[in-house]
Amino acid sequence: MNIQMVDLRGQYLRIKDEIDAAVAQVLDSAHFIRGPVVSRFEAALAEYTKAEYAIGVANGTDALQIAYMALGIGPGDEIITPSFTFIATAEAAALLGAVPVFADIDPDTFCLDPASVEACITPQTRAIVPVHLFGQSADMDPITALSSQHNLAVIEDNAQAIGATYRDIPTGSMGTMATCSFFPSKNLGAYGDGGAILTSDPELEAQSRMITNHGGRHKYYNEVIGLNSRLDALQAAILEVKLRHLESFTERRRTAAAYYHSLFEDVDEIVCPHEVPWGRHVYHQYVIRVKKREELANYLSQAGIPHGIYYPVPLHRQPVFGAESNQKALPETERACDEVLALPMHTELTPAQQELIAEKVIDHATHLIYA
Repeated sequence: MNIQMVDLRGQYLRIKDEIDAAVAQVLDSAHFIRGPVVSRFEAALAEYTKAEYAIGVANGTDALQIAYMALGIGPGDEIITPSFTFIATAEAAALLGAVPVFADIDPDTFCLDPASVEACITPQTRAIVPVHLFGQSADMDPITALSSQHNLAVIEDNAQAIGATYRDIPTGSMGTMATCSFFPSKNLGAYGDGGAILTSDPELEAQSRMITNHGGRHKYYNEVIGLNSRLDALQAAILEVKLRHLESFTERRRTAAAYYHSLFEDVDEIVCPHEVPWGRHVYHQYVIRVKKREELANYLSQAGIPHGIYYPVPLHRQPVFGAESNQKALPETERACDEVLALPMHTELTPAQQELIAEKVIDHATHLIYA
């Protein structure tokens, strides 16, 4: 049985006629940069996320950097973000001379622990950057309360959770700004790189648009230092089609997650992802916790079962962030890095595939506990 971690071809074949027609329309128009299809996608994305504005950019990392730039974050400023995430969230700030300050996570959600955030706030703090990890929202009410109390911006890193909700509010619409990634494996993925910035602040929208286009509102007139970071029309056309299917794709993921839950429910050695009562999980990844994770990962590799480890080394232990960061104690982050293992999760996953995956995981996980 051929099992894939992510089945992009299978998903493409599901909507092939619509995708092919959208791409052909762009090719026929020969309008590849900006233009009506980009504007349509931005409007549709804003409507879907309940943000007032969406700005297409080249990738999710650029989206973060542009959001930081639009807020004026620069040398010596601090942003608080989880250590248990992909490096882009911190990297984009560090590129501007800002200092990423790493907070611990809630073990149930893998997202920022508000109590840990509060302990990190200093006079240099400019923003809190919660990451909605693996498809689930961070606990936003206490985070936004802290931001109001200390006059801080909130930038939601929504790269992995488009379609998720927090108390029925879509992720991407609760902070000062938010960012999205459309890397192909994301729940809303392009066929190349892509990203977006979300905001409901007209001044931040205007500033962000300038930054994406070399810092100018009009050609050859530059008001600020900017980047060349635009979502191209081909990717926008693909994303416009896929956005129309996102709810049905999400339900397929949630159905697959529920079946995994049922397969693992009586196995004490496996901790399944926890969906909090105040949120809707969209399962960008299906991440279990197990003891002796490396042994299980090796066994699955030998059995031909794809899997992933997100993330084996926390950001505060990465050499790039220096000795002071390396010495910080973030116990839940480090425990997660030792225990997490992601199983195949995508829209084309079949029950038979899940049963085989679960059989291999259970056989080895239950054996290891006594080894």
